[in-house]
Amino acid sequence: MTRVLPAETARRVLLVEDDPGDAFLVQELLFEVDPEVDLTIAGSLAEVLERELWAAADCILLDLNTPGTTGGLDSLRQLLRADPSAAVCVLTGLDDEHLGIAAVGIGAQDYLVKGKADGAVLIRAIRYAIERRRAEAGLVRLREEQLAAAESVRLERGLMPTPLLAGSGVAARTFYRSGRTRSVIGGDFFDAVRDPRGRVHAIVGDVCGHGPDEAALGALLRVSWRALVLAGVDESQVLPNLQEVLVSERHDARLFTTVCTVAIAPNGSDSSDGSDGAGGALVRLAGHPPPVLLGPPPRTGPPPVGLPLGIDSAATWQAAEMSLDAGWSLLLYTDGLIEGRGPVPDEPLWEEGLLRLLETHAATPLDELPGRLVELAEGFNGGPLADDVAILLLSGERLS
Repeated sequence: MTRVLPAETARRVLLVEDDPGDAFLVQELLFEVDPEVDLTIAGSLAEVLERELWAAADCILLDLNTPGTTGGLDSLRQLLRADPSAAVCVLTGLDDEHLGIAAVGIGAQDYLVKGKADGAVLIRAIRYAIERRRAEAGLVRLREEQLAAAESVRLERGLMPTPLLAGSGVAARTFYRSGRTRSVIGGDFFDAVRDPRGRVHAIVGDVCGHGPDEAALGALLRVSWRALVLAGVDESQVLPNLQEVLVSERHDARLFTTVCTVAIAPNGSDSSDGSDGAGGALVRLAGHPPPVLLGPPPRTGPPPVGLPLGIDSAATWQAAEMSLDAGWSLLLYTDGLIEGRGPVPDEPLWEEGLLRLLETHAATPLDELPGRLVELAEGFNGGPLADDVAILLLSGERLS
């Protein structure tokens, strides 16, 4: 049983004392100072443990020489084993004051010498004991929360992707910020990998909702997408397979996910279906904003937008070809970037505002561009963006 520490001034005191005269004296001293004290008297530690009297007490006054123990500190050790969070003040005789000091060393909050403590001293010792125990419990809870938060951060960082693009001639810059307080990842996700045939695949997605369940689902969808691509699943079948994963794993049948996928042909080769030749890309949209080709000028050339994943089991997602010239750069992002306030009062930034930003800041180095875009969007918004933001910036700097 776990003790709930009192929120207000303690009034429930348990006295463990086998001498009726000493018990009566303690009772009179307490009532003289605070008549509202709720005092329970137990004649032995065995009674306290058997009836779990400690659970209903804010503070325990414990005579170290109660019956049923071997004397010394044995009674205190037994009591603290039953309730490690107990606020205990031990009572000692004049000849046993050294035991009181030792008792504090093993977990008592204070010690009092019989015959030397009046009512005011007793009440003060009781209240101090409870406050110290409350402070200790608060520190323990804080430490536990810090450890749990650190573990959560390590876990979440482990779920963040590292693009697998070695040997592809494609470079990736990323930005990610969760809209949830004190969280590393949210429901948005991104990834980029090179498949066994040398084609580069990229994805950005957004699970509707902002809780930890949506964050976990987003991480699962990203990992599943990567597995499908690396397994060599045909590009046209990736989104249908991903929708099956979503439907089987979501905790709420109303959850849906928007997605943008891009498949970039290896330099100087054609895809198996011949639709995205050298320097070309296939783009598929499932209810998601289209990618931006940085230009100049920046442009989207949006392909047909299909339904988000999880809406219709029979949905299909038509691919559109996007031409990639030498030195191309392609920006994929989630709607958290554009749904905050823009430069026009009471209007979100939207895609049009993003294109204007990209044109205005065309000289920004690619390595700095994702963070700069978020900084500008937050400036318009007047503070942090409320939604998750995921940005994946791909470039073919080494393609001819």
